[in-house]
Amino acid sequence: MTIEDKILDRGAVLLLANTGQPQTLIGCELEELDLSDMILNGWVFDQCILKKSKFTSAKLEKAQFTACKGAQAVFTGAALSEAKFTGCDFNNVQFRGATLSQAKFQRCKLTGADFTQARTFDLTFEECKLNDARLRGISFARQTLKQLDLHNADLHQCDFRDAVFEDCSLRDSILDHARFEGADLRGTDIGGVRLDDARRFKGATISRAQAAELLSELGLKVR
Repeated sequence: MTIEDKILDRGAVLLLANTGQPQTLIGCELEELDLSDMILNGWVFDQCILKKSKFTSAKLEKAQFTACKGAQAVFTGAALSEAKFTGCDFNNVQFRGATLSQAKFQRCKLTGADFTQARTFDLTFEECKLNDARLRGISFARQTLKQLDLHNADLHQCDFRDAVFEDCSLRDSILDHARFEGADLRGTDIGGVRLDDARRFKGATISRAQAAELLSELGLKVR
């Protein structure tokens, strides 16, 4: 069933959810709705307004979010395995403790988004703004990372082993205990990165310009 250009309340969404069938919402407004614990697996949200909506512990497996505006929405503890987010504005969204196995984010604004303690097996981002996001402990191992702005992001204990960076930024990000062994960092801005533990970068590839920048952080001059 397809619903277009409607302002929906919790009761209306609950009636749709109770049919047990995935629904398609196009251009609908769900701003500040509390949809916690609802079963919305396979639903499509296309050009919807989700600002400050609450999906706490909701079931959203294989759901699709396309061109949605959802600043400050809450997905804490939600089941989002194989969900797809495309072209969404999700600044300062909460994904704390959510299950995001095989979820995909493409061309999304995720500034300040919080992924703390999320379960993220095979989570992928492409062409996303993740500056100031909290991504602690997420594994990006062996991925090709394309056009990710991770400026000032919290990447504590993230795993970037054997990852390839293409047109990315790690400038001023928090990299405590993050691992980069075997990574190709030539395609990323590493301004502000400090080599506090060189072992974490064993086998990583950087450019000559990056090498000079890293050495300058240590107070050494390259002539």
